[in-house]
Amino acid sequence: MTDVPPGPAAPHKPTHPTRPHPVARSLARLLPLSPALIILLLFLAGPIGYCVYLAFTDLQLTGQAHSSFVGFANFRAAFKDTEFLNAVWLTLVFTVLSSLVGQNTLGLALASLMQRASKPVRTLTGAIVITAWVLPEVVAGFLLYAFFRREGTLDAILEWLHLPSQNWLYTLPILAVSFANVWRGTAFSMLVYSAALNEIPKEITEAAEVDGAGGWRRMWHITLPMIRRSIGTNLMLNTLQTLSVFGLIWVMTRGGPGNRSQTLPLFMYEQAFQNSMIGYGTAVALLLLLVGALFSLVYVRLLRTEV
Repeated sequence: MTDVPPGPAAPHKPTHPTRPHPVARSLARLLPLSPALIILLLFLAGPIGYCVYLAFTDLQLTGQAHSSFVGFANFRAAFKDTEFLNAVWLTLVFTVLSSLVGQNTLGLALASLMQRASKPVRTLTGAIVITAWVLPEVVAGFLLYAFFRREGTLDAILEWLHLPSQNWLYTLPILAVSFANVWRGTAFSMLVYSAALNEIPKEITEAAEVDGAGGWRRMWHITLPMIRRSIGTNLMLNTLQTLSVFGLIWVMTRGGPGNRSQTLPLFMYEQAFQNSMIGYGTAVALLLLLVGALFSLVYVRLLRTEV
């Protein structure tokens, strides 16, 4: 019997490494971020969650052994409290005057003027405005208190001009603190708008000038539409910062006289730490957070709009 020669060997198929499970890949990608996530959970999400819990309790600083869950009682009490409603109104007035109108408009005006000014004027103006911005809030509050108080700097200027003087912190407290916030925070808007205006091609503005467009028409039809996103970003950041202003108003008026300059941060502080009602004060803080969220939604919608 003759031997049959063996046939050709079967081709060797290369073996591919086993692909990891998608869940394992996701965990591997999150591993380098885990320290940051843990820190955020401990020091950000944790306190926020605990504050949300406190808002639904009757926790007090003194005279109470244990707190109990009260549901929405703190929120219902807030909307029935005339002082809370007054604080909401003053917060909106303070935000509109000092942020939406004051800082935003003055910052854009300064940025536009500094583009046309000489280098020494730009340097001096920028130094003065930014110095007011970098001052600590308490220091700025004392400076503006000395400016607006009875027989202060403003009254001395008015007397020198032979104009009637008054106690501004008593007669117009919300306007005084609004002006103080404008004085302190305009530098941020100026820097944002200076960067935005520098990004506008000069050829566009020069062509409009050749076509006979005046300064106001160029501003309305060219400049503002082209820096629309910068305007939305600046408004959002300024509004959120203004809603949380506490030290400036506390140093100047402490919310007074009476409660005529008591914004929501001051009202929250009074209820939580002076009246010892931690639960009620935390509920007010959550309502303030809701106000900021509503403003943010409006600005985010503005930022999504195409120019």
